Amino acid sequence: MVLAPEEQLEILRRGTVEIISEEELMSKLRRSRETGEPLRVKLGLDPSAPDIHLGHTVVLRKLRQFQDLGHQVFLLVGDFTGRIGDPSGRSETRRQLSEEEVRANAETYARQVYRILDPERTHLVFNSSWLSPLTFADVLRLASRVTVAQLLVRDDFQARYREGRPIFLHEFFYPLMQAYDSVALEADVELGGTDQKFNLLMAREIQREYGQEPEVAVITPILEGLDGVQKMSKSLGNYVALEDPPREMYGKLMSLPDHLIGRYFLLLTGKPEEEIGELEREMAEGRTNPRDVKMLLAREIVTSYHGAEAAVRAEEEFIRVFREGGVPDEIPEFPRLPGKVWLPRLLVDTGLCPSTSEARRKIAEGAVRLDGERPSDPDLEVELRDGLLLRVGKRRVARIRLLT
Repeated sequence: MVLAPEEQLEILRRGTVEIISEEELMSKLRRSRETGEPLRVKLGLDPSAPDIHLGHTVVLRKLRQFQDLGHQVFLLVGDFTGRIGDPSGRSETRRQLSEEEVRANAETYARQVYRILDPERTHLVFNSSWLSPLTFADVLRLASRVTVAQLLVRDDFQARYREGRPIFLHEFFYPLMQAYDSVALEADVELGGTDQKFNLLMAREIQREYGQEPEVAVITPILEGLDGVQKMSKSLGNYVALEDPPREMYGKLMSLPDHLIGRYFLLLTGKPEEEIGELEREMAEGRTNPRDVKMLLAREIVTSYHGAEAAVRAEEEFIRVFREGGVPDEIPEFPRLPGKVWLPRLLVDTGLCPSTSEARRKIAEGAVRLDGERPSDPDLEVELRDGLLLRVGKRRVARIRLLT
């Protein structure tokens, strides 16, 4: 049964920053209801970074909502635009990817997004199919629709121009090509994060120029990472990847700052907003421990991507390891020859610290344990023994196995 347009809009409004415009979306939803024709909803993916984390799922979940409401979903892999790279938020020109790199990344993307989208109801398309055949005359026609002044409005271009950093001509074509994608697909709606607002508005303008009704731009927020400040990013190390093992995913989510619990529930789960609001009031009034609410959040998210049984096991191990001081069921083991080794070097070799300077700092903080004992000397020479358990903080554990 198709929901009324007003009910659909209420669902789609959740967790968005802006819809440009709600009136246009309502009109399109009403027309879809009257004609029986589903809306054509587009989401473009830049295949330059194929590891999907929870930050990416905010917009993917919104796409799934459109899918569940009966609309046509087009997941557009920018295999052609990916050779340029989206300049949004960039202070310098991106390295151009080869066709082989783009295709390999696109395959990785597809595998991960189907954890959220229904593959049977997803149209996976590649923009090279319509951008590659364009003639130079076609490109000139497209470029004639936009002025340089319009493009220089972008904050990133503006900053680079002002500071004398180069802007190459091909970078101006990225928003034009992304806009042409909407023309080729005759998109009714396009989704994107707040960093994509310029590109989404450009698509509306280009569609008008080509005689099409402009698409509605549904803009979703950028999710903060586990540090609670900067956006979730693999390069910043504050991310939770979709392909993280259940125990790691659960443990990472339990490190989330308390003030983001409600936001994560809103953007990453289907929990009703009234229930989220009540949980936030209970935490604020001290009636509920934020740790317990965070456990509910971690369990729900792990269940979404790994199943209920894996989520229960991850939670049981978290309680045993992190709240009761136990050790994980599976501990990575490292073979070593007998003898002594400088402790910071041992922590780096076992992957528990990224560098010896970080290892020295962790030792000084008292975060390192050897078979339960906390060494205080960063220059300690450790006598290796079989089964030696190394621990840094609560989540990083390794065991030494002596070679005989």
